[in-house]
Amino acid sequence: MDNSEESAIELHGDEEIIEVIDLNDTEPGPDDLADDLEDVDFDDAGNAGDDNDGWETEDEMEAEAEQDDSDLTFNKHTGSVFCVRLDPATNSLAVSGGEDDKAYVWRVSDGEVLLECTGHKDSVTCAMFSHDSSLVASGDMSGLIKVWKVETKEEIWSFEVGDLEPLFAKNFIFQHGSDPNMAVQTDCFYRFRFSSSTIYRSERCFKTFTEMHVVYAVCLLTGQDGHQGALTCLACNKDGSLMLTGSVDGCAKLINITTGKVVGAFSVEGGKGKGSKDEEESNSVESVGFCNILPLIAVAYLDGTLAIYDLSTQALRHRCRHEAGIVHLRWEQSSSVVSTCSLDGALRLWDARSGNLVAEYKGHTAEILDFTMNREATLAVTASGDNQVKVFCLQRPDR
Repeated sequence: MDNSEESAIELHGDEEIIEVIDLNDTEPGPDDLADDLEDVDFDDAGNAGDDNDGWETEDEMEAEAEQDDSDLTFNKHTGSVFCVRLDPATNSLAVSGGEDDKAYVWRVSDGEVLLECTGHKDSVTCAMFSHDSSLVASGDMSGLIKVWKVETKEEIWSFEVGDLEPLFAKNFIFQHGSDPNMAVQTDCFYRFRFSSSTIYRSERCFKTFTEMHVVYAVCLLTGQDGHQGALTCLACNKDGSLMLTGSVDGCAKLINITTGKVVGAFSVEGGKGKGSKDEEESNSVESVGFCNILPLIAVAYLDGTLAIYDLSTQALRHRCRHEAGIVHLRWEQSSSVVSTCSLDGALRLWDARSGNLVAEYKGHTAEILDFTMNREATLAVTASGDNQVKVFCLQRPDR
């Protein structure tokens, strides 16, 4: 075989020459590159996003990253977390309860578990410390209440009272007062109280670890003055003279505790549940509260409205809009700032004087179901349906 035959191109089967490319010994010059660029259709190249094999720009990747403003995440729960409280003595411990039928007492600074409260029959929906933080009580939806000694990690008392209302029983586990033993409710009075639209004047026994106490409820008038639906929340002012109640009927009622008379009613027009699983449910009142330093009250609605009312004139001062339904509100003890948590997983701080948003904190991937704050309002702890509890340091320019 000669040299010409050795250098010949061998074709196989149906192969054919599509294009002949000249190979030059010289490198392409600037003019050649410019000519090549003129033949490029940049519009078509920009529409080739489907062929980029999932590549993203750095800005797109950062935009998709979840915002998390928290300083610590407690993730020991294996189900939604329904409640969280700080210990009143030091504000250094938290207790959280959840769908996993457990409550945990843990350190806020590093998330270390100090006590695991087990033995519950259903979701733990309420938990709190005694006034001196030596005891912690946890209650589940089956009605089982357990009391634990934090230092020794031992269960010292338990009682079954019937089904607990998940949103409100937490307020009745401990009777905050001068009794150092605190009081634990032993009957189902609160069930009757919160499953009805009427609060009756009556007395029920609360059992402490050493003795019995009697507490009183206030009469909320029935009929036109009363709520037209089940109660959802209530709050009292700091001197105990007024009570504010909220209901699924979309109205908040102001009650004189001494006389039992309804002295005010508050509602917002229209609105449906926003961000909830059932968008068609009524615009119920989800949380209420009194400001400690000014004659103001706050009412949170399921449509995402936070309404600030003047207590003396009962006039609406501000309407603060949220992206989703509000779950809870909480006033700071020594300022006019009110905080809210909502179904969009955000914690927000509002200035009740101006109605302006002061700060917003995100980090949860599901709705916030409960939150608590320390005395100085420099720290907030949130419980969420994403199975997590988060600790946020609240930084504000005025502090």
